[in-house]
Amino acid sequence: MYAALWRVLPGPWWVRVAILTVMAAAVLYGLVFYVFPWISELTTPQDATVG
Repeated sequence: MYAALWRVLPGPWWVRVAILTVMAAAVLYGLVFYVFPWISELTTPQDATVG
């Protein structure tokens, strides 16, 4: 899968690395600010105490 993605991207290797870095940052941004908060609303935390 990664080799196919590498072959599809345009430019020399440093442009490909930059594109993949931006893509990874965009995915992480989407997860942290949209997906994880949405999932946290759906789950109920356990009422556990340490005693």
